Formats: sequence, structure tokens, C-alpha cells
Amino acid sequence: MRRLWPAVVAVVLASCMPPSWGANAILHPRRRPVTQVPPFPHEELTLQGEGGVTLKGWRFRAGAPRRGVIVYLHGIADNRQSVWGLVARLLPKGYDVVAYDGRAHGQSGGDACTYGYYEKQDLRRVIDALGERQVILFGTSLGAAVALQAAADDPRVVGVVSVSTFSDLRTVARERAPFIASRAQIAEAFAIAEREGRLKVDDASVVAAAPRVRAPVLLLHGARDRDTSPAHSQRVHDALGGPKRLVMIEGAGHGDVYTDAAWDLMTRWILELPGA
Repeated sequence: MRRLWPAVVAVVLASCMPPSWGANAILHPRRRPVTQVPPFPHEELTLQGEGGVTLKGWRFRAGAPRRGVIVYLHGIADNRQSVWGLVARLLPKGYDVVAYDGRAHGQSGGDACTYGYYEKQDLRRVIDALGERQVILFGTSLGAAVALQAAADDPRVVGVVSVSTFSDLRTVARERAPFIASRAQIAEAFAIAEREGRLKVDDASVVAAAPRVRAPVLLLHGARDRDTSPAHSQRVHDALGGPKRLVMIEGAGHGDVYTDAAWDLMTRWILELPGA
């Protein structure tokens, strides 16, 4: 699982760059190509997201008895290849795993990342296409934020594992602003991003969506995360409206939360979900 924010924010907030460059960095993260075939039996998926965006993915099917379906959402500048750790641990437990490249990532279509504004609608369409009555969502950083925003309005979501989420886009940018860029520069970059990406930045907010989430949520965050501070997951935890648990992973930063102990915790939590 990759470090997600430095490549975006370092560019967005660099005071020597015009706001238009910052907007471009927000909307157009680097694409990480899908270069490897999964080391597990799988099916290739072609799915349709919001606005006709094509989403490329994989489905890994568990043997009988099947317990449920987990949909995995990767982080920014990453792709669906980062699902393999989840597949290795949960497929043998009876869970199908579905992973797809988010819009503007990997092999999927779309040219703008909108931090949940359109991605939550993409996810709704993916669940529609799967034909499942219940799903568990598992997301990391950007993917966690998308999962939580989607869970707020989709009763088919029966559990969410959130790793290193951000609370909202404006806050995570402003945290990097004081010594690098002015508020005016950041505000202008966001205004340009809203026009060009056809989104509302303040609507890509996990904290705003959290009170509507009724499914159980497990949040994990690295206690030493300097890219997206642990306070983001704390704010989301405090705002959540349903069953919730927050675990800080001691000694971990943004990209190294997935220790053996963390995997054991997440696996047990998923297995114990009521009705899943």
C-alpha cells in the first residue's frame, strides 16, 4: 500500500507555482500502470462508473462456503494491484474480493480525481453491477474516504474498514499551507479545480458524510503519519453515527500501517461483522 499524499500536496501548495498548477496536481494525479497479473485466479471486470467512465477491475472468488463480498478501494496515485495482501488473507476465509482502478487511475477512464465527489457514485454503480445485497468496503487513504462517503447513503454496505482516511480535502491541504503557500493561493487553486473538474470541493468531505453512516466502521491510522495526521481519522470517528472503533498503529506512518498485527485485527473484525 503506497504513500498517497506527498506527491499531490507538495505540488498543490508549492508557493513558487501558480494556482493553475496546483489545480492540475489535484485533479490529475500520476497514473500508476497495472503491470502485473494477479498471483490468484481471477476474473477481469469492465464496469461503468458515473458519467460513462469505464472502470477496469478484478474479481477473486472464494470457494464454498462463501461468507460475503469485499470491495477494495486503493489510494491516490495507486491502482488495484495493491489489493493482493487483502486477497491473500480474506479469500481463504470465504470472501470474494473485488478491486478496481478508480477514475483517473490505473487502467480506468476519466481524467480527473475528485476525492469522492464522483467516486462515491462510481462505487454505487459497481455495487449495482455486482448484484450483491450486502458488501463490505475496504479502503486506504483516498479509497477509505470514498468508501465512507459512499457508505453514508448505501444500505447495502454492512461494514467499512478505513485505513489512513482524510477528513476533508480543504483541511488536509491547509495543514501543509502555513509555511509554503498563502490561503489565497490555495483558495484559487481549489476554485480552478472546481471549475475544471466540475466538482464541489466541500462536498468531498468524510466528516460531513460520517453522521449518516450506520454500518460498523473500523478505522486504522498510523500514529506517526506525517502525510495525513491521525487527527483526520479521529475527527471522522467522532462524527460517525453508527458502531465504530479507532485504532492507532504505534510507530506507523502513512504507508506502513499494514503490519501483521493490523491485518490480524482487521481480519477478526470482518469475520465478526453481524450479518456479513
